[in-house]
Amino acid sequence: MNEIICPHCDKAFKVDETGYADIMKQVRDKEFEQEIQERLERAQEAKDNAVKIAKQESANAFQTIKAEKDLEIEQLKSQLREKETSIKSTVMEAVNLVEKERDQLKAKLESASLEKQNAENALRDKYKTQIRDRDDAIERLKDMKAKLSTKMVGESLEQHCEIEFNKLRSTAFPKAYFAKDNDASSGSKGDYVFKDFDESGTEIVSIMFEMKNENETTATKSKNEDFLKELDKDRNEKGCEFAVLVSLLEQDNELYNTGIVDVFHRYPKMYVIRPQFFIPMITLLRNASMKSLDFKREIALIREQNLDITNFESELDKFKSAFGKNYDLASRKFDTAIKEIDKSIDHLQKTKDALISTDRNLRLANDKAQDVTIKKLTRNNPTMAAKFSELESS
Repeated sequence: MNEIICPHCDKAFKVDETGYADIMKQVRDKEFEQEIQERLERAQEAKDNAVKIAKQESANAFQTIKAEKDLEIEQLKSQLREKETSIKSTVMEAVNLVEKERDQLKAKLESASLEKQNAENALRDKYKTQIRDRDDAIERLKDMKAKLSTKMVGESLEQHCEIEFNKLRSTAFPKAYFAKDNDASSGSKGDYVFKDFDESGTEIVSIMFEMKNENETTATKSKNEDFLKELDKDRNEKGCEFAVLVSLLEQDNELYNTGIVDVFHRYPKMYVIRPQFFIPMITLLRNASMKSLDFKREIALIREQNLDITNFESELDKFKSAFGKNYDLASRKFDTAIKEIDKSIDHLQKTKDALISTDRNLRLANDKAQDVTIKKLTRNNPTMAAKFSELESS
């Protein structure tokens, strides 16, 4: 057993070998830890001093570097301010230019928008009017169809188109005519022919029209296709540029109900329309033909020049032919006259000879007459001698 005195209370107490060994171990560990702690504190102090020195040196170096960097930064800032000023100036110029272009574009867009709005309004009003006119026309046609016979329906459709045209004739088509096709010399004829001319008389456009309709009560329904071939024939024979079938046939056919239908795949320059598109069709074809009017004028001028040359050559040929015929006739008559003169001369010569012979005979007769006496006359005629004797005695 070992006795140990407590350093705090000065009391002695005993511990066995194991406890003593533990206490000694604790004392040694405590001393070791204390030594370590002291060494750590000294190391920490040395470290702190080193850190302070490093910090001071770093601060000094930082100050030097900072001064240099501050100077460099100031120089860069100065350059940057100059660049910024230049860039701001350039940007301002660009912005001003962009704003100017933007304002100009905005003004153009506003103007275009206004024009577009006006055009849309005008177009909307126009189509409203056309739709209203179309609806009115449809109502009129429906009303007419309910009242008229099959024959009169077709005639009334023609009258409708003629009336619609005459409404606009003086203002829209002052140089045009729209009249019945009465020329059936080729065996057939269309319903109407439309032709329009410019101020110089050059043809702008020509259209052959055919109008077809039938009552809903008709048993056999005709189709638009049934009339296209004959219409094309009439167009060609009458020398028209376009052909248009104005039709109320096939009223349930959406193809013909949607608007103007071209049938170019079957016949060139041919359209099928409903009556409400009659005036728009004329206007459309006329306006399209106006674009080629200058070309037509040149063609007409060339044709006129060619015609003048042809007429001149024709007249020259006629003159040559007539002159040749007259020369041949005159030559034959001259030969006949010469022959007749020769005959007359021969006849006159014969007459002359006969007259000369007659004169000679008359002289001989006169001589003989002068030589005649009563004695010679009564020489061998006792009766005559007795008569003359009686006359002489009395």
